[in-house]
Amino acid sequence: MSEPKTKYDRQLRIWGELGQAALEDASICLLNCGPTGSEALKNLVLGGVGSFTIVDGSKVEIGDLGNNFMVDDTSVGQSKAKSACAFLQELNDAVKAKFIEENPVTLINKNPSFFSQFTLVIATQLVEDSMVKLDRICREANVKLVFVRSYGLAGFVRVSVKEHTIIDSKPDHFLDDLRLNNPWPELRSFVETIDLNVSDPVAHKHIPYVVILVKMADEWAQSHSCNLPSTREEKREFKDLVKSKMISMDEDNYKEAMEAAFKVFAPRGISSEVQQISNDSCAEVSSNSSDFWVMVAALKEFVSNEGDGEAPLEGSIPDMTSSTELYINLQKIYQAKAEADFLVMEERVRYILKKMGRDPSSISKPTIKSFCKNARKLKVCRYRMVEDEFSNPSVTEIQKCLADEDYSGAVGFYILLRAVDRFAANYNKFPGQFDGGMDEDISRLKTTALSLLTDLGCNGTVLPDDLINEMCRFGASELHVVAAFIGGIASQEVIKLVTKQFVPMLGTYIFNGIDHKSQLLTL
Repeated sequence: MSEPKTKYDRQLRIWGELGQAALEDASICLLNCGPTGSEALKNLVLGGVGSFTIVDGSKVEIGDLGNNFMVDDTSVGQSKAKSACAFLQELNDAVKAKFIEENPVTLINKNPSFFSQFTLVIATQLVEDSMVKLDRICREANVKLVFVRSYGLAGFVRVSVKEHTIIDSKPDHFLDDLRLNNPWPELRSFVETIDLNVSDPVAHKHIPYVVILVKMADEWAQSHSCNLPSTREEKREFKDLVKSKMISMDEDNYKEAMEAAFKVFAPRGISSEVQQISNDSCAEVSSNSSDFWVMVAALKEFVSNEGDGEAPLEGSIPDMTSSTELYINLQKIYQAKAEADFLVMEERVRYILKKMGRDPSSISKPTIKSFCKNARKLKVCRYRMVEDEFSNPSVTEIQKCLADEDYSGAVGFYILLRAVDRFAANYNKFPGQFDGGMDEDISRLKTTALSLLTDLGCNGTVLPDDLINEMCRFGASELHVVAAFIGGIASQEVIKLVTKQFVPMLGTYIFNGIDHKSQLLTL
C-alpha cells in the first residue's frame, strides 16, 4: 500500500483513501477512442482507475496522427482500439486494459447486456439515436453514463444516472460544526471550568474563542428569555458584549470571537436539504436499498433520538488563538463526542441491516465514519433521461437562453449539435464533412435547425447565420486542443461519480470555443 500512496500522493489529498479505493475498484468502458475519448481515458489511467475496456471498430488513418496522441505512424492501418489500449497502458501498468474491435453502435443495438459489467460508460462521439438507446440500457443496468462529444470548436458533456448519492460533497464554503448555539453537556462542563475574568493577561488572551462564545451566548440568553440574538441590532449588541470583555487591544482570541460570532446565530438542527433527503421515499429502506439510503435511515433515527435534532458531530475544530493545553483539551472533547455519535450511528446501521436480512457488517466502519463526518453535506442527484430532454425540453429555458447574450452561443451550439445528427441521418454525412457543396450544406443545416426548433416548440426562433456557417466549417472534425479540454472535463465528472465526492454537473455542459465560454444548460 505504501507504493500506491506515494504514487497517488497528490490526489489522495483531494479525495482520500476511500476515494482512491473506489477509483481502483472501478471498471470503465470507453466507446470510441478518438482524441476526445483517449484524452478522457488518459486522465483516468493516470489517476489509477482499476480497469478499462475500449470499444472501437475503426482502423488508424493518416489523419488520426495529427489529433490523437495515443497512436503513431506505426499504428496506421491497425486497430485503433488496440493501438490506444497499448499506449494508455504504458502510462500506468497497474491498470488492467482490454479492447474490443467492434463498432459501439453495433453493441448498443445487438448486445445491450454487454454494458452491465461496468461501473461507468464513457460514450464519445455518438449520434442522438444511439445516445437515447444507450441511456435506457445503462439506466436499466444501474450503470453510470457520461456522454462526451467534441465537434470542431464546440463540445458537450452530459452525465446521465438514474440516481447519484454523495456522502462527501466538499462544498466550497461550509460552517464549522462547533455547536456554539447548542453545546452538549461535556462541552458545557469544560467551558464552565474557564474563567473569562482571569487576572493573568497572558491567560486571558489565550482562551479559545469557542469558550468565549459559548459563555457569551449563555450570558446573553440569561438576560433575553433564553433566546439567542436574532435581529441585526441584537447581533450587533452581542458582538459589543464580546468586545467589552477584552482587557487589551492585542487580544487576537477576542477578535476571532467577534469574527466568528455569526456561528452563534446559525440555526440549530439539520439543513432543509438534509431534511429533504431524510424525508425522501428512498429513506424507507428495503432489502434492495443502497448502503447510502440505509445510512440515511439510521441518520433519521439518530436525529430524532440521540442527536436531539442534530446530525452526528464532525469532530474537528479550526485553528484558533489558544494555549496548547486548552486547545488539545477542547479538541479531545470534540473528538470524543464525534466518536460517541459514530458508535450510536454504527449500532443503528447494523440493526437496520440485520432487520432487512442483510449482513450487519456489509457496510464498513470507514464508510459509516465518513458518512457521520459528512452527514451535513449529503447530496442526492437525479438526472433526467436523455430521451425526455430531447423530446420535451424546457421551451421557456431555451427561449430565455437564446435571448441572453451570455447563453445564446451555448444554446445555439446545443441546438446545432442535435441538428447535425438529423442532417447526417437524412444525407448520410455531416455538414461540411467533404469537399465541395458547402453552400448547399449550410442551407440544408439551416432548414434542419429550423425544423428542430419547431419540433421543440420554439416556433419562429432562428439561429445566427454565422453560427450555422461555423458549424458547417467544422466538418465534424475533432480538434485535439478542444478534445483534450472536453476530455478533461469528462474525466473530472467521471471521478466525481466514481468516488462519490464533489457534485457532478446537473445539466448539459456546452463548450463554445469561438467565444471561449463554458455554460451549463438545464433543459
